[in-house]
Amino acid sequence: MEKDLIRLLRAEEIECRIAMVNEKGLSLLLYKDARVDQRILDETFGPFGWKRSHQCIDGNLYCTVEILDRESGEWVSKQDVGTTGYTEKEKSQASDSFKRACFNWGIGRELYSAPFIWIPAAKTSIQKKGDKYISNERFSVSAISFNDTREIVSLEITDSHGQVVYILQQSGSANQDGGRQKTEQRNEGVGQGKHKDKLSVREQEKAQAGRQEMGPRDGQKGSYPPDSQNGGNRKYGISGPQEIVLMAELNRTGVTLEEVLERYGIEDISRMTPGIYNKAIAALKQTKPKGRTSGTAA
Repeated sequence: MEKDLIRLLRAEEIECRIAMVNEKGLSLLLYKDARVDQRILDETFGPFGWKRSHQCIDGNLYCTVEILDRESGEWVSKQDVGTTGYTEKEKSQASDSFKRACFNWGIGRELYSAPFIWIPAAKTSIQKKGDKYISNERFSVSAISFNDTREIVSLEITDSHGQVVYILQQSGSANQDGGRQKTEQRNEGVGQGKHKDKLSVREQEKAQAGRQEMGPRDGQKGSYPPDSQNGGNRKYGISGPQEIVLMAELNRTGVTLEEVLERYGIEDISRMTPGIYNKAIAALKQTKPKGRTSGTAA
């Protein structure tokens, strides 16, 4: 089978989901749905060139996606397990396991390079309902591009009114040909242009104070220095996949995000450094599930 058969996702194939809301703003996660997986499998391998099956192992539903190797005539399989949602448990687990198995084939794997996407309250609509904050706003990816290692280097997100609420912008000279890339992230309605200079990670628009060691430098109030945002050396914020893991652990343990932030002396998740994230995850993994007697390790 040829290498790199799977194409990258298009902007209209990527959906935005609100992951967390508080009085200061909200964070978004990027995801794909099962229809996108089916379409890419069809166009890449043909309707008769792939198949899926499900099996239950230890109470968990697994999906196996098999691709026909036309050279050898053999089926090559990759498998993954699904997680359940709050409604339609079986359907949710089946869909999730299918999407995860497709990730193993490389469909949408570039979403793992997504930055932490923070929309300040001033840029969107947030309401308080009881003791919680909610938002009914819908967001969509209006533009996205990738580098030659299939990582996201530019991203533009608009709300339901077509207003640009998030831009990840690169400042520097790197092209698709590779090389190091300086990047900056802004939450500004800076026009409707589809493609600015290419981009990559982090600047959380006014996360309100925090510890001095995590504060902005060079007089850039509320923004992070571009030189701290290069790919694997990011100093501020956590990635989309890391946020998923964190939220899953909080849900499992019953520990609140506010408790974690207070424990490490930060006011917003956008101020969480990779070091703090690793400490918090290690502590949460030592915490027993909610409903069982235990202390809170985080």
